[in-house]
Amino acid sequence: MHNLSEKNRAIADMFSSIAPTYDSLNHYLSFNIDKLWRKKAVSLLEGDSALDVATGTCDAAIEAHKKISKVVGVDLSFGMLQFGKKKIKGQNIGLVCASAENLPFKDEVFDNVIIAFGIRNIPDKISALYEFKRVLKKGGRLVILEFNKPIYKSFGAMYNFYSSKLLPFVGKIISKNDDAYSYLPDSIQHFPDVEFLKSMMIRVGFSDVFYMPLTFGISFIHSGIKK
Repeated sequence: MHNLSEKNRAIADMFSSIAPTYDSLNHYLSFNIDKLWRKKAVSLLEGDSALDVATGTCDAAIEAHKKISKVVGVDLSFGMLQFGKKKIKGQNIGLVCASAENLPFKDEVFDNVIIAFGIRNIPDKISALYEFKRVLKKGGRLVILEFNKPIYKSFGAMYNFYSSKLLPFVGKIISKNDDAYSYLPDSIQHFPDVEFLKSMMIRVGFSDVFYMPLTFGISFIHSGIKK
């Protein structure tokens, strides 16, 4: 990959370093709820083709391929894609190493774009949203699945302890990476709220934009249509 920003290169290196333990930690630390969230997000997809941005080790791409015939996954991290390649063996899922802000695809080629737990890691979110719209066909759907600060105060204190203390502690022990599992909860805390992300999507030109909370608002699905 060429022309990567310094921030994108650092993110790619970080995720490559935790790729060997990424799947097991994701499922373990979320009590496997992340699988249900992906299923819900993928249920919104329609048509014959889908682009999975920030595909990582391809969990969302594999789920999408159960109902979409042509799926392509794109990610910054070559290390993550290497692990994903092993999981998609024999399936019609293509993989590309590229940034969300500079997608190497022609205009209007996908019926859907989905990004699961990746948009908070994109430095230039507006540019990425414009790219998502560019590669979508007219009438195509964007689906964003992302963590969020819990919307229920009574649940928030417990979740904050879990995400800021327990998750980094367990993540460091298993992944042997001192920074990655501190970065991940920090990225959630600094991510724009759901209304702000909705307004960004509308500003870029998506229509019929809505969002829905999942599991006490720990994560949200945003969706919109390319006019």
